[in-house]
Amino acid sequence: MRSVSQAFAIMRLLADSDALTLSDIGRSLELSPSSCFNLLGTLLAEGAIVREAPGKRYRLADAWRRSGLLRDGDARRLVDRMAPLLTRFAQKHEATVGLWQAASRDRMQLVAHAESNAVLRIHLARGQRQPLGGGAVGRAMAAAQATGSEELARRFVAVRWQKAMSLGTYADQVEGALRAGYAIDDGYTHIGICTLAAVVPQQRPEFCVSASVFAGARPAADLATLGKALIALANADPA
Repeated sequence: MRSVSQAFAIMRLLADSDALTLSDIGRSLELSPSSCFNLLGTLLAEGAIVREAPGKRYRLADAWRRSGLLRDGDARRLVDRMAPLLTRFAQKHEATVGLWQAASRDRMQLVAHAESNAVLRIHLARGQRQPLGGGAVGRAMAAAQATGSEELARRFVAVRWQKAMSLGTYADQVEGALRAGYAIDDGYTHIGICTLAAVVPQQRPEFCVSASVFAGARPAADLATLGKALIALANADPA
């Protein structure tokens, strides 16, 4: 049932996050406030999560957290190893960096991120989800998966594009990502933000690193340099 799936999605989110508010959870999983409230109430009653006071934040119950049942061990180790590399990359390139994981047939999830110390910077919320086809990450994953035209169209129509684009343009950009080794979304998913992404090779489920900067802030040559650096980050051995 859909409610059971949503309940487990909440638990997986809390397994990979610190304590979160109802708003944090609803925004990350795209749940309405009423649905999120009811699901949290059920999980509280069953002892799967606990509510911290003050602040009305929720966290996974200690027994569930210790069990590790909601965590993918290999994925967790990858996230832990990549974390310091993300931080160094963010500072060096003055960009907001993310590590995304394909969470389902329809969604990807941000599992780690880092920001530079710039006064003006782009903020990401760990645990947030977005449609699998969205952003530079969606294009990079589609290119790496050699996604067919029917599946590519399915992913495309599921995205709420903020700047109009056609399926043909989207497909061309996926092809471009395949050739270059990284994808780029210049304001289509979020107006004013330019994001580049490269897939972390030989990982299942797929992981992808992204770097976001303000649109128009850097010339094309600098974006190409950033893209190549992102490829190197995706292929880095963090051991």
